[in-house]
This record gives sequence, structure tokens and C-alpha cells, in this order.
Amino acid sequence: MYINLSPPLQVALSKRSQETGQTPAEIVTIALRQYLEIDEETLFQTSTIGALVEGVYRGDLTIAELRNYGDFGLGTFNDLDGEMVVLDGQVWQLRSDGRAYPVADEVKTPFATVTFWQADWTATLDQPLTYEELQRYLDTLLPSGNIFYAIKISGQFRSVRTRTIERQNQPTRLVEAAARQPVHEFFDVQGDLVGFWTPSYMKTVNVPGYHFHFLSADRQQGGHVLDVCIERVDIGIDDTPRLRMALPDTEEFLGANLTRDTEQELHQAEK
Repeated sequence: MYINLSPPLQVALSKRSQETGQTPAEIVTIALRQYLEIDEETLFQTSTIGALVEGVYRGDLTIAELRNYGDFGLGTFNDLDGEMVVLDGQVWQLRSDGRAYPVADEVKTPFATVTFWQADWTATLDQPLTYEELQRYLDTLLPSGNIFYAIKISGQFRSVRTRTIERQNQPTRLVEAAARQPVHEFFDVQGDLVGFWTPSYMKTVNVPGYHFHFLSADRQQGGHVLDVCIERVDIGIDDTPRLRMALPDTEEFLGANLTRDTEQELHQAEK
């Protein structure tokens, strides 16, 4: 889309760009979000992780609709057909072959979490860290354990181990589907970890603690992160203290028993 700006607007845009160091496109995007009342501090989610654990794998939200609520995030697809990464407004499907595929607008999701990315905190790590060490370091950066955070970790990785659950053709619980998950390992790779921190008191809503999906820099491979060893990375953290949810209006969701304690099953499936 191309928009003709009046000469005074062009001068003002150029001046603001010089003052802030932001590109004209970034300034226009921020201004439009403010004008259209798109809240960048809000996490949007469809369905709940508890429903996914129970085997509710069909939702009614399309990818086109999901993009209205964020340009950064993760999730899955109907019938649990792989892992989702939303990065820079593009949606990628990470399938059981370990490969990444662009996603059509009409595809639907049973569970996804997105936000409009704008880092509030940044840091750089230039030393090898295991996944456990990385999480301990991230703990020192989060101002509070009581709100949501979107987290992007970009750079060079010594190794990344991922899983991508195969499409489910019949009803099954998440822990059973994950037990048969194909696992892939990538070495000396550049890419992005896209994820969130969720407070423990929200354990039936989303995955508590850290939850990351990986997408390689060439946008060719990735998956749900099981383990990682970083080499040198840049870290961005986006405070998202507000949550907006859309629950599926489907027969499967409305008829599910969501009262059971699924914490142990979720931990087993995610790890």
C-alpha cells in the first residue's frame, strides 16, 4: 500500500526520524496503532492451554483474524498440525518434518497467543549458556513474576532441539500426542526464539513459566523448543500486563470438561 503525504507531513516525518533514530515506516506504524487504538501492551489469546491438554484441537479463529491482534507470538493449528510462530507479522507452520511453511489466511487455530511487538527491555549475551542457564538469566531481567512478558531472543545458537507434534486424525490427549512427537536438532544455526513468560497462577490459561518456539533465520526450519545452547544473542522483552481472550464457540470446546487439574500432564507434554 502506498500513501501520498503532503509536503508538511513529509518534513515533519523526516524531522521526527532524525530526532528519534526510528525509520519513517516505524513512526507511521506507531502513529497508526495509537490512532486506531491498537494496544501494544495487551496479550491476545484464543482458547486456553487447559483445553488443549484435554484434546480440544479445533478452533474457529482464522489466521487472518489472528493477525488483527498481534504480529508476534506462537500457538498451533487445528488438529494439532504442527507448531506456530508469528514473527514480524508473518505466520509460519512448523511441521513434523522440522520444516517451516508459510500459512494461508483461512487456516484456523485452536490455541494461539500474540501481541504487537515493541521491546521495553533489551540485553545482549555473548557467552555460551545452556537452556537452564538462559532461563535463570532471564529471571534477573523480568521486573515481576506476576504479569505476562513477550520475549524474543535472536542471534547465533550452538544447538537447538525442538519437537513438532504430528497432525492428529483422532481425539487424543495432548500428553499422548506429545509422546509420539518427532524431535529435531539443529547445530550452529542462526534464528529466533519467540515466546512468552506466563505467571504460575495462570497455569490453566497458558503454559506457566517460559515457552518458546524456534524459527531459523532462513525461515526454513524450527519447532517447539525442548533444549537450546546459545552462542551470541540479543534479547528483547515486551511487558504485556493486559490479557484479552477469545474462547472458541465450537461444540468441541463448549462440551469439554475443563475442571480437571492438568498441570502434571502439561508439564510432561511441554518438556
